[in-house]
Amino acid sequence: MPERRYRLDHARGRLVLGGLEIPVPRSRAGRIVTGTALVGGGFLGFLPILGFWMVPLGLIVLSHDIPAVRRRRRRLTVWWSRRKSGSGTRRGN
Repeated sequence: MPERRYRLDHARGRLVLGGLEIPVPRSRAGRIVTGTALVGGGFLGFLPILGFWMVPLGLIVLSHDIPAVRRRRRRLTVWWSRRKSGSGTRRGN
């Protein structure tokens, strides 16, 4: 089974994004607070230091603990991989 590029490594308490590893809290409450703070800071992306890059990172952290966010992230991942590979079905053809 190929290693996933984006995942939360439970054993080491790190968010793995390709070759980048970011430490995240090991507690569920800590991850929810961190993810919510990243999403909230991302919406203030027009300010210095804060950026819109924080929204997807926060959603990845939240998707580990919140099933609704996980389902949406998974749908987006499947849609994106189908779009990238060109094997998606097109309607009306």
